[in-house]
Amino acid sequence: MICQKIKIQNFRNVASCEVEFSPHVNLLYGDNAQGKTNLLEAVYYTALGKSFRPAKEAELIRHDCDAATVENTFSDSIREQTLSVQTFGGKAKRIVKHNGVKIDKLSDMMGIFRVVLFCPEHLSLIQGGPDLRRSYMNVALSQLKPAYLRSLQRYNHLIKERNALLKTAVDQRAVFEATEPMWSEQLAKEAAYLTLKRYEYIKAINEQVRIIFSAMMGKYEGGDEVPEISYLPTLGMEWMKREGFETSLEGLTEEMALERYRHLLSAHHDREIATGGTLYGIHRDDVKITLNGRPARLYASQGQQRSLALAMKLAEGWVSAKECDGEMPVFLFDDVLSELDVHRREYLVSEMTGRQVIMTACDPDAADFGMSQVRHIKVERGTYEIK
Repeated sequence: MICQKIKIQNFRNVASCEVEFSPHVNLLYGDNAQGKTNLLEAVYYTALGKSFRPAKEAELIRHDCDAATVENTFSDSIREQTLSVQTFGGKAKRIVKHNGVKIDKLSDMMGIFRVVLFCPEHLSLIQGGPDLRRSYMNVALSQLKPAYLRSLQRYNHLIKERNALLKTAVDQRAVFEATEPMWSEQLAKEAAYLTLKRYEYIKAINEQVRIIFSAMMGKYEGGDEVPEISYLPTLGMEWMKREGFETSLEGLTEEMALERYRHLLSAHHDREIATGGTLYGIHRDDVKITLNGRPARLYASQGQQRSLALAMKLAEGWVSAKECDGEMPVFLFDDVLSELDVHRREYLVSEMTGRQVIMTACDPDAADFGMSQVRHIKVERGTYEIK
């Protein structure tokens, strides 16, 4: 998959631009606050219909403008296509078109153009909180399986309604008891489906992370540590142990997960009412990451943690390609080279052969590790010049 050209109107600090990319490595360089990340964000926006930075939709629109438009011309192994997203500052005021035809639902645009983003925040995948690792799964799976995103959207709506019901249950217990079973049954069905998809994805990621991590650490540091990435659903450790899932979820079915969520959502009403929120479900899942059987968060060095995070992002690309007939996604690297030591930078750049990369850096020589096919694009005050 290749992003050939991006056209922008009034997006962030960019008044108007049209940038053509090389099918190999593209380096956006320049001083801070000039628009490097904004261009990367625009490419990402056409893949997922949202920003990877915390921002309200209105903040994507250039000051004193009514709307922002991003149009991505890209190609896969079959044909050239376009995806355009125009925002007027709110989710209900967004127009998405694929090859000129309007797309009504965000889930229908997912997977048309695929990206893997690696930014400084992702270096905290190991050390950070569960919400970062859940986001890692959600973004990757939503691009591979639009049905996953639709289920996740339904789940988020249902849990919002159930939590609102829990907050009123102290004064209206009878109303809660009468309506809760309906919300919980729907919630359990979505949770069971999402749980299985997450498990399958993390299982595939784990195999590739081991290969990448071994190659990275063995080449430069001579280590023999073995990473393990495993999925931790909120099914309850006692139940998982009793059912034989203490060390692996192999054999877990959607039907088993459904019955377990039904039980969890019906058996703890008093605790949930006291806390005012749903205590069980995929919104509380996590991903367990170990090195030689020990928690990487506690025992891995900073360098090892960064290697693991890098391996997880590279593995995301490999699994995406495997699921899509070998078609690699576009890799977006936002100022991560400066966060890696020379060995990891060299490894990262060496792995970019055979796929398109768009990266940002202050230094125009940031990607010079013996690569001959690097397109340098100078960024200054929202303008982009190929050098």
